[in-house]
Amino acid sequence: MDYREFNDQELLSYISEADTMEHSSEILFQKYKPLISKIARKMIATCPNLGLETKDLIQEGYLGLHQAIDTYDDQKEVLFFTYAKTCIESRMISLVVASRRLKHKFLNESLSFEFDDETKTLEAVLEDNSSNPESYLIEVENTEEMIRQIKDRLTFFEAQVFELKINHFNYKEIADLLGKEPKAIDNAIQRIKTKISSYLEENNKN
Repeated sequence: MDYREFNDQELLSYISEADTMEHSSEILFQKYKPLISKIARKMIATCPNLGLETKDLIQEGYLGLHQAIDTYDDQKEVLFFTYAKTCIESRMISLVVASRRLKHKFLNESLSFEFDDETKTLEAVLEDNSSNPESYLIEVENTEEMIRQIKDRLTFFEAQVFELKINHFNYKEIADLLGKEPKAIDNAIQRIKTKISSYLEENNKN
């Protein structure tokens, strides 16, 4: 059975039928294999020193595709290809971030979001410069909860940029990983700074 004989919607429809589920899933995975491999190779080329292999990212890509098959809602008027690509990339990026986090563990343990004259700000952390970000970090309580609340204010794209930036990825790496122009990354970071500032102002009043 050649996957080129079917479009995504037909295959998804077949997958929903118990007797054709397994075979249709295999066809869909075969169809998306070149895309998954291409994305994996691009990410390995962008971040070659994380101890990851292409096969690790490909495995995550297949998990992302499986997630897309299970959660796709055609009522939202989004093409399955677009949705699947997002799920595939998100799974791979999560693995890349986890690998980078191991090398920069302090970034996951403590971040200062205080805006005053004595404490460096998150804005300083987000700046793309050659300074050691460790000098900007202090221990704070409930850091994970704080980051979660900030992410709740961000769009999906902004949350990806935020996660990558605080895990020590530079502008070019972020742009390459997300398939965006550096200017789009810079604009996203400016919006993130504004939202963080708003978050801090609200919490300082409490």
